[in-house]
Amino acid sequence: MAAPQPSSLTSPPVHLNAPRLDLYTQEQLKDFDGTGSSGKIYVAIKGTVFDVSAKPEMYGAGGAYHVFAGKDASKGLALSSVKPEDAVPDYSELNEEAKKTLDGWYEFFQKRYNIMGTVSDLPAAVSRF
Repeated sequence: MAAPQPSSLTSPPVHLNAPRLDLYTQEQLKDFDGTGSSGKIYVAIKGTVFDVSAKPEMYGAGGAYHVFAGKDASKGLALSSVKPEDAVPDYSELNEEAKKTLDGWYEFFQKRYNIMGTVSDLPAAVSRF
């Protein structure tokens, strides 16, 4: 099953909190896949960590997009792929069309989910540090 394109999704406006500046390693992010004691579900895109806990039916265990939970899955989002091997942070070798799709996903998430922080240990090719 392919992930939908961000432009095909609509939802009502959401009130968002001010972005948080917490730092997460990729290992720490794994604790936020919805299966831990906190129940929190985070998805990172281009190093920005979003709290998608309000949508457990999509991102929680058994959800169509659970493959993105608890990780930076930028490449998978860019490719509109839910294959586990694509749910990785390094999107540096993708073509411009895929990078535009990724930018669309980033914008979609930014308008709908609270920002919890940044992934601090992304691959050098896509790291902001």
